[in-house]
Amino acid sequence: MPGAFIEATLREFRSLKRAAERAIAQVSDEAFFATLDAESNSMAMLVKHVAGNMRSRWTDFLTTDGEKPDRNRDSEFVIGPGDTRAALLERWEQAWAILLGTLESLGPADLECTVTIRFEPYSVVGAIQRQLAHYSDHIGQIILLAKHFAGQGWKTLSVPRGKSEEENARYAARFKEKAGKP
Repeated sequence: MPGAFIEATLREFRSLKRAAERAIAQVSDEAFFATLDAESNSMAMLVKHVAGNMRSRWTDFLTTDGEKPDRNRDSEFVIGPGDTRAALLERWEQAWAILLGTLESLGPADLECTVTIRFEPYSVVGAIQRQLAHYSDHIGQIILLAKHFAGQGWKTLSVPRGKSEEENARYAARFKEKAGKP
C-alpha cells in the first residue's frame, strides 16, 4: 500500500506541473508578469514562490525542517531584475526535480516517519498532503490568471464545455479496449 500512495502522489504532482506549464505556455511574457491589482500575485510571482517553497520543503525532507534558514519567503513575491521568464522557469524545473526525486526515493518505512515544517511535527504522509494542497491552490491561481490573460485564445486544459458526453464515451471505449471486451 505505501508504494501505491507514493505512485498516486507522484501522478498528482506531475499532473499539476503539466497543467501549470500548459497554462503558462498560453500567455505572453507581459501577461506572465502582470497582476490584476496591487494586492494580487502575477504568474511569475507564483512560479517563484512555489519553486522557493519546493526547494525549502523537499531538500533533505526527512532530516531537516521544511522551512530552511536560507529561504527568504517574502522575496518570492517580488520580481527583481534577474527574474526573467526563462530564469523563473529554470528555478521551477529545478524545484520540481527536487520534489519528484525526493518522493521517488521514499520507501515504505519513510512513510512512518515524522518531519517538521516551521518546527511543527507532521507525519510524512501529512506533510506530503499539505504540500499537494498548497501547490494545488497556487497552480489553480496560475491557471485562472493564464485563462484570463489568454482570453479568446485560451485552450482548455480539461474536457471542453459541452463535450462531457463525448469524452465519457471515448473513455468508456478506451477502458473496454484495455479490458479486451468488444
